Amino acid sequence: MTTTQAVEGSAAHENSGAGRTVFLLAHTGRPAAIRSAELVVQGLLRSGIGVRVLAEEAADLPLPSSVQRVDSEQCAAEGCELLVVLGGDGTLLRGADFARTSGVPMLGVNLGRVGFLAEAERDDLDKVVDRVVTRAYEVEERMTLDVLVRNNGNVVHTDWALNEASVEKAARERMLEVVTEVDGRPVSRFGGDGVVCATPTGSTAYAFSAGGPVVWPEVEALLMVPISAHALFAKPLVTSPRSVLAVEVQPKTPHGILWCDGRRSVELPAGARVEVRRGAVPVRLARLHHASFTDRLVAKFALPVAGWRGAPQ
Repeated sequence: MTTTQAVEGSAAHENSGAGRTVFLLAHTGRPAAIRSAELVVQGLLRSGIGVRVLAEEAADLPLPSSVQRVDSEQCAAEGCELLVVLGGDGTLLRGADFARTSGVPMLGVNLGRVGFLAEAERDDLDKVVDRVVTRAYEVEERMTLDVLVRNNGNVVHTDWALNEASVEKAARERMLEVVTEVDGRPVSRFGGDGVVCATPTGSTAYAFSAGGPVVWPEVEALLMVPISAHALFAKPLVTSPRSVLAVEVQPKTPHGILWCDGRRSVELPAGARVEVRRGAVPVRLARLHHASFTDRLVAKFALPVAGWRGAPQ
């Protein structure tokens, strides 16, 4: 479920950046991101707002000496008012690492294709800077996942995800044999490409590609979606947010791989067990618009809505 909090600057401080710092994260491999970063930095500095960037990105960005450089550590955004991310979904998921650790709200500017996590597009940069300066944005919390891997009963790995944790086969030519479980009870055994466990935020990402349902962000739920399963019953499941989902890699099957948000991976030996539950720490997203998720869905997927007449008056 999303919880929303308005963030408004007082009249006395709306145009004052004294003591304020914004953390900027950009996909420096994209020329568009470099130019966008330059424009955002210039706009913030003109308003007296400090800017912090990763030292590893600073060399690729045309930045004045007044911009603070920090090491690439998860606590890099601590003490900042906002985390502004310029890039596609991959860059936004990278930014989520910093946002979750620091508790700083993340504002995404989409420079990729779909960009469901983003709040603005590249053409909106001037508006983004203005909203940041005047604190004219709202903050909502998005559910995350806590993930742990057991082997021989012992916890051997822990992780987290904003979108999804997926258990996948490692060898293209071999199926992965798994048993899925919800709240300590087995659901189904099947062979296939794997299983996606997702949040509502992740329902429009990998889970969507695997055939799962789109879940509105304010719905509290966990999703379990089989990937290309060879089974009579291998349907997407939507469970309580209090549920614990588990995927057991069967003993006589090739090893698998656990991916968290498609960014971090760990090998799963035969017999490994992956448990997924609601994360203890949410990710906070900054929102500029009051548009409904329905409108966002239609816009991002370019859904045909011609002929709609609306509810009768």
